Amino acid sequence: MNWLECDEVEAVPGKMGGRPVVKGTRIEPETVIVDFELGSPVEEIHDNFPTLSVATIRKLLAFADAQQPVH
Repeated sequence: MNWLECDEVEAVPGKMGGRPVVKGTRIEPETVIVDFELGSPVEEIHDNFPTLSVATIRKLLAFADAQQPVH
């Protein structure tokens, strides 16, 4: 998945080795997706990562969902 196509994600040289992170944080978007897939509700993810708004978490989840192949 190309996280850099998501408006909520950036890659900054020297920050987290240039890996994609949620804008303004050091949180990798994949971490949010994995937490959700393991059963954490959005509110719990927000509690675990309070620098991420619920709206941002939902946008990350929607982006990831849209990237899934259609069956």
